[in-house]
Amino acid sequence: MLAKLTAALIAYGPLGILLLAFIDSAGIPVASGMDVLVIVIAAKAPSRALLAASMGVIGSLIGNLVLFLGARSGARRFASQPSRPEKQQRFRNWFQRYGLLTVFIPTAVPIPLPLKVFVISAAAFGTPLRTFALVIVVGRCIRYFSEAALGAALGEGSWQFLRAHTWYLVGGSAILFAVMYLMVRWIEKRRARPG
Repeated sequence: MLAKLTAALIAYGPLGILLLAFIDSAGIPVASGMDVLVIVIAAKAPSRALLAASMGVIGSLIGNLVLFLGARSGARRFASQPSRPEKQQRFRNWFQRYGLLTVFIPTAVPIPLPLKVFVISAAAFGTPLRTFALVIVVGRCIRYFSEAALGAALGEGSWQFLRAHTWYLVGGSAILFAVMYLMVRWIEKRRARPG
């Protein structure tokens, strides 16, 4: 049934991408990956590439906000339950320091990486809504507009390009994470120095 719904929404082009991005980001996996849909629409109709990417960004933002706000509401209910406070505090401190990197990287790169658990963690640990939304928008813009440009430029050749460069994407993602991690550490050290 989910595959039929996905196929029906794909037929609507950019509007279908909006709905599928929302569904996928809200926590319901779709039968076809969003990356594939953006590239396919851009390859078949290059004039609609920017619209397709925009719809993907908007749908993903709305879906992630629904998941984030739902998790935040649920986190308040479970906050009163007993747990191991020292372990929880350590993870909370780590997430507040580096956690948005774990949200940004999966939103920005077209490699299947876990995102939903980090969206839920961001909500549970009190990440400001505006900061969370900004990270989602920037990451998704990088991802979907790059894919739309690739699809519009290479058409059907996009798949061969992606297959041939998969390891470059994986390596680039790891380097991006490392660079951003080191930047956060450097900024923390600068702030910690006495003025």
